[in-house]
Amino acid sequence: MDSSAVLCNDRPHALRSSWRMQRGEAGMTPSTTRFRAEFDLETKILLIRVAGRLTDESLTELDEASRKYSTTTTAKMSIVDLSSVTEFALSTELIRQRARQKPSKTDPRIVVAPQTYAFGLFRMLQLLREPTCTPLQIVHSLDEVFAALGIPSPHFKPIVVPHRSAGYPRI
Repeated sequence: MDSSAVLCNDRPHALRSSWRMQRGEAGMTPSTTRFRAEFDLETKILLIRVAGRLTDESLTELDEASRKYSTTTTAKMSIVDLSSVTEFALSTELIRQRARQKPSKTDPRIVVAPQTYAFGLFRMLQLLREPTCTPLQIVHSLDEVFAALGIPSPHFKPIVVPHRSAGYPRI
């Protein structure tokens, strides 16, 4: 691991249930990071739940998938929930790089990071971003998000993406 890489394992047993690769769930690299995309039709909010080990590579793949899901669903806003991430293996260089990039309209606007380390890391991203960028909010819980947005009880349903011969992985 290079000297700019940081590693944290806040919650080694945080993954309460195994997220299997099945219809309605998508996975980036089954041995490291898994995620599940959900959408609330009424509020047009995309929610991506991330589990497992989060690396530079999987975060980049998550961004790509998030953009595709946002476009497919015409989401007004997206949330990335890192509550079930068990290990953060992200380099500070990637965070700096992401802060320098101009965010897309489809980039997540809210990151749920209950782990102290993750909260700090994504706050660093938030603070390094240009003030003119789309605001990025870092919070500790989904309840905090829904209270701030004034949404009492969202109804998220898993997104099922049809198989395509190229591009996004089949789920």
